[in-house]
Amino acid sequence: MAERSTAAVDVADNSGDEPLPAKADEATSDGTAEAQDSTGTGPKDAENEPSGSGITVPTPDLHSGHKLAGRYRLEECVTRLDGFSSWRAVDEKLRRAVGVHLLPADHPRARSVLAAARSSALLGDPRFVQVLDAVEENDLVYVVHEWLPDATELTALLGAGPMDAHDAYQLVSQISQAMAAAHREGLAHLRLTPGAVLRSSSGQYRIRGLAVNAALRGITSDGPQRADTEAIGALLYAALTQRWPYESDAYGLTGLPKGVGLLAPDQVRAGVHRGLSEIAMRALANDGATASRQEQPCTTPDELAKAVAAMPRIRPPEPTFTAPPEYQRTTYQQGTFGRPAGPGAGVPQPTVVPPAPLQSRTGKALKWAVSALLIAALGLGSWQLAETLLDRDNGSDDPGTTQTNPENGDEPKPRPAVPLKIAGASEFTPSGSGINQNDAPNTADGKPGTSWVTPRYKGYPNFGNLDSRKDGSGIIVDLGSVQDVSGVDITMYRSGQTAEVLAADDNASAPSSLSDFPQHLTQLGTAGSSLKESLSKPVRTRYILIHITELAQDDTGSGYRGGISEISVLG
Repeated sequence: MAERSTAAVDVADNSGDEPLPAKADEATSDGTAEAQDSTGTGPKDAENEPSGSGITVPTPDLHSGHKLAGRYRLEECVTRLDGFSSWRAVDEKLRRAVGVHLLPADHPRARSVLAAARSSALLGDPRFVQVLDAVEENDLVYVVHEWLPDATELTALLGAGPMDAHDAYQLVSQISQAMAAAHREGLAHLRLTPGAVLRSSSGQYRIRGLAVNAALRGITSDGPQRADTEAIGALLYAALTQRWPYESDAYGLTGLPKGVGLLAPDQVRAGVHRGLSEIAMRALANDGATASRQEQPCTTPDELAKAVAAMPRIRPPEPTFTAPPEYQRTTYQQGTFGRPAGPGAGVPQPTVVPPAPLQSRTGKALKWAVSALLIAALGLGSWQLAETLLDRDNGSDDPGTTQTNPENGDEPKPRPAVPLKIAGASEFTPSGSGINQNDAPNTADGKPGTSWVTPRYKGYPNFGNLDSRKDGSGIIVDLGSVQDVSGVDITMYRSGQTAEVLAADDNASAPSSLSDFPQHLTQLGTAGSSLKESLSKPVRTRYILIHITELAQDDTGSGYRGGISEISVLG
């Protein structure tokens, strides 16, 4: 990607205190809008969007099978609107699905779309669907982005019903934190709708179309931070009530009754969490008024994220168990299986009482024989037990020494620790901006020759003493599910780095800051070529952070560089 442009997109203005909604270019519909359902990341035109922008540039006449740059093969058109189209495609070079936005190079928004895509790509935050390429060639401008086939749109989740308090809390917490990081880098979304939010199979929320979706549709705002904050409040409101917080219906959701104004979520639906209801009202454009008290409104995503973090933590609901069906005796157990049904089937049968067992002469003899055998076995066992105790006393001079039975061998040893399967590795980006995120999977590919390596920092080992790196960096390992971790074995890229290994709580979901990793597997210290630790007591967790705070001096003597080559988690 090219260097970051200061004029990337005209929606990154943070000035202005008045909360103004995002606005689209005024125009009439050109009749070319066409939206199709998709479960990937191809964007869809939501209901009640601006009907058009008066764009007269024709949409490029492309078809399935067309190939861009000799590698991106178009598969299915999912949107065609305002002179641009969006496709599901295949990157034949890397053999993966991708999404592509296409528009003519002479389109009036082509410059702003390219600038927005390049700025978004520089952010490199894994909480956003990543822009992979932004190119102008052969009279076409196209933007290539990730495609997540296992993710589910928030639109579909809301269509199934309102969310419980824990899911709604995770939604507003993750989305507000991600957007706060984007605004710190001067990027706004301005089209943060239910169709722009995806939930992965692991429960992490991803945002697509940062800056790009607004640039494609010509959406701008005088107060971008307020606009995105209000949009997050609308998403939380919809998650709590399954209603859109305005009078008009949108995104498959019913709006509020006309003429009653903005009702608090806990007044729209019974059982809504009171704290989340107040958070939604503080984020929406209602001067911060809530049902129970007058709180200050949240006008930026950062203020909203802090308000959510200040709430008491909402835990997931307890699992429900279905009681097993009551035990019923069958006819076979009642002794009637196979009995023919005849005229007397309903008549009680006479009970035959068997004779008392072992009352005959043979039975009495059998009883005496069994008794004699039991007495003999008891005597033999007592003699062997006494002999064993005597041998133990005679063979051990030290009463504290335990003798090993040569017949049984040594006592069983504890099961050796084995490497656990790693589902994924991502870069730790507490400030929202990454260093070299594309190489993070190299630390868990089983190849010590591939590594995640930092750039060279001058003057200071703590990542150049940059404010954006005050919490350091490192790698977050995802084990795929909660596991019992008994140790770590990490190969460092260079000796002399100051590092530690931390673990998230067993109920953590998509941890992204240092406070999300409260458990210490190792203490902070200078690491050699490897960082190993065996735990006396296993730790239950899913996410492990290899946290680097200071880098090692490089060969030049004036610079600092570090990294991680391979991570092995033992369980």
